[in-house]
Amino acid sequence: MPGQDLLAVKREKLAELVKEGKDPFRITKYDVTHHSREIKDSFDELEGKTVRVAGRMMFKRKMGKASFCNVQDRDGRIQIYVARDSIGEEPYEEFKKILEVGDLIGVEGEAFRTQTGEISIHAAKITLLSKSLQNLPEKFHGLTDTDIRYRQRYVDLIMNEDVKDTFIKRSKIIRSIRNYLDSRGFLEVETPMLVENAGGASARPFETHYNALEEDRKLRISLELYLKRLIVGGLERVYEIGRVFRNEGVDARHNPEFTLMELYQAYTDYHGMMDLTENMYRHVAQEVLGTTIVKYGELEIDLGKPFERLTMIDAVKKYTGIDWHEVKTDEDAKKLAKEKGVEFEPHHKKGDILSLFFEEFCEEHLKQPTFIMDHPIEISPLTKKKPENPEYVERFELFINSWEMCNAYSELNDPIDQRERFEAQEALLAAGDEEANHTDEDFLNALMIGMPPTGGIGYGIDRLVMLLTNSPAIRDVIAFPTLKSL
Repeated sequence: MPGQDLLAVKREKLAELVKEGKDPFRITKYDVTHHSREIKDSFDELEGKTVRVAGRMMFKRKMGKASFCNVQDRDGRIQIYVARDSIGEEPYEEFKKILEVGDLIGVEGEAFRTQTGEISIHAAKITLLSKSLQNLPEKFHGLTDTDIRYRQRYVDLIMNEDVKDTFIKRSKIIRSIRNYLDSRGFLEVETPMLVENAGGASARPFETHYNALEEDRKLRISLELYLKRLIVGGLERVYEIGRVFRNEGVDARHNPEFTLMELYQAYTDYHGMMDLTENMYRHVAQEVLGTTIVKYGELEIDLGKPFERLTMIDAVKKYTGIDWHEVKTDEDAKKLAKEKGVEFEPHHKKGDILSLFFEEFCEEHLKQPTFIMDHPIEISPLTKKKPENPEYVERFELFINSWEMCNAYSELNDPIDQRERFEAQEALLAAGDEEANHTDEDFLNALMIGMPPTGGIGYGIDRLVMLLTNSPAIRDVIAFPTLKSL
């Protein structure tokens, strides 16, 4: 029967129910006593006892005086045995003729084991809780079209058990992170999303207009500057898990809105952030997966071993043989880049080009957890300089599976130095760099009040979920990713 004809039949069956005073959409609640997994896990205690489950009918096999169906709830599926003698002749006929795959039903009956050994429910009463008026994908092939899966995540979750498992794990990962930080004296806080000055990262912001104030606003690109204000205020250990928005391209690892966690801890530095990060990743993997060995595709990643720690200069030397200490000037760096085929912009300086060399020749090798430390100052406008070498800063990025997983600093707390760096960013803006930062005068005022030595870090939560769920693309771990309108 063509799809539209099936939809028409669904409407006819609904109309028949309404005519008989059985409109399923008028039902407001159903008292569930158990879920499918609990019944199976605790069957020895529940056998022969009455249970009430609710969920979506995913399979139905009609026979003479007895039929079978499967109900899918939050935890999985359970078989329902429906006998005419148990539920009554009229309800049994309604079950056979009116109820369909996709409908949401409540089932009351005894837990039992069939002759084939399958734990099931012998239905005494079936209640139609919501009539499905749309067709689900064909059961044997499921929902496989990637674009439809992302656009209709609700169907994706119904049809693909592994997708549901991914989002359950995502929730557990975030909860595990919160518990880890809370147990170490961190406070979870909230900061503005609509801001006058979208700073704290190198990214192009989304812009909007606030009608009530008749002022333009931007959507935040990071959480940093407000969290540091809280450090100034004396909270000492703070973190936020929230959405940030960057007006950039979309690919397997980038979505214009994504979940970022930033945390700041007073009286520590980037080495303290490395220790916290290594221990937290190990803790979360063990708690969520039950192991510190993470399998991603063909790769086996060991979070249990000490993470490797390399400076950016050491990494470039390790993978290219080039000793950046011998590169003395911007012109030397540009000449070397031309020789090695590394593209750069006219305004780039020696430090910018070191970063380009690292991206071009090193990142692909960083499969096992590796901290890359001591970045050039040109790409780190909010970071403390290394006292022994002010061309570089106390910063690190963690790489796993060649991905940047987090970005951390010994935070700059010198307001005079910070102002000079903002001025340098303003010059880049004037030169056409849309990702450079504006000067934030209120933030500078906070630094003038005085911020203690502080370690800070930002984590890409979506990438961590990708890693721990073996997901190939960021869209697979964001329930409703950004898509072009149809």
